[in-house]
Amino acid sequence: MSFEGEVAVVTGGSGGLGAATVRRLHAAGASVVIADLNDEAATALADELGDRVAYVKTDVLDDDSVQAALDKAAELGTLRYAVITHGGYGALQKIVNKDGSPHDRAVFAKTIDLYLVGTFNVLRLASAEIAKLDPKESGERGAVVMTSSIAGYEGQMGQAAYGAAKAGVIGLTISSARDLSSVGIRVNSIAPGTMATPIMKGVGEAMLARFTANIPFPKRLGEPDEFAALAQHLLENTYLNGEVIRIDGAQRFTYR
Repeated sequence: MSFEGEVAVVTGGSGGLGAATVRRLHAAGASVVIADLNDEAATALADELGDRVAYVKTDVLDDDSVQAALDKAAELGTLRYAVITHGGYGALQKIVNKDGSPHDRAVFAKTIDLYLVGTFNVLRLASAEIAKLDPKESGERGAVVMTSSIAGYEGQMGQAAYGAAKAGVIGLTISSARDLSSVGIRVNSIAPGTMATPIMKGVGEAMLARFTANIPFPKRLGEPDEFAALAQHLLENTYLNGEVIRIDGAQRFTYR
């Protein structure tokens, strides 16, 4: 399929997975809106790619902010796609910590808000815009790709909040695909394992070796472009719908 004349909004589009997705979709002919909060990184990426790319500062939990990104997409062409990859917050806490204190409820709520509520907010607002389009010959109007995590299946110790948020995205996938079937919008999710994002690369060699040790094959971290390639395929393959696809080298998180 051709992305010519079509537009994708990528939340978290200046980060590791998001930036790789922006680059890949742009190379495939799509116009892309980088929806992010990181002015410096997002502006640099937009300047690097040049034509058919715009940056809109976007808070996924703010309706007006998300709508501004969608409106910019409509200026660039036909908004048919959204890829939701935003992140940037995390806190490791056990339900009862070593000092006897309970998990901070505010930390749990903030994690759920960003990774689950923020994902839902972009999904609902983008889908409302895509639903206004005339369908293609196939009957499809567009597609959305969300980002879960293998932590949504087997969260490690200290990942109660993150695991719950990403499990929520898993549960959201099939229900939203069914909801949106009547307007010809497909919804799929990607559940990455340990990916070689800039943040992950910054944890140090010892921690990276620990992560790599329980990845059966290939025995390395996943590359952001491998995530992006899967995201592109999920947009292109019109019979993939309601699926959550792991990309993890057969990695399964142990309990810690």
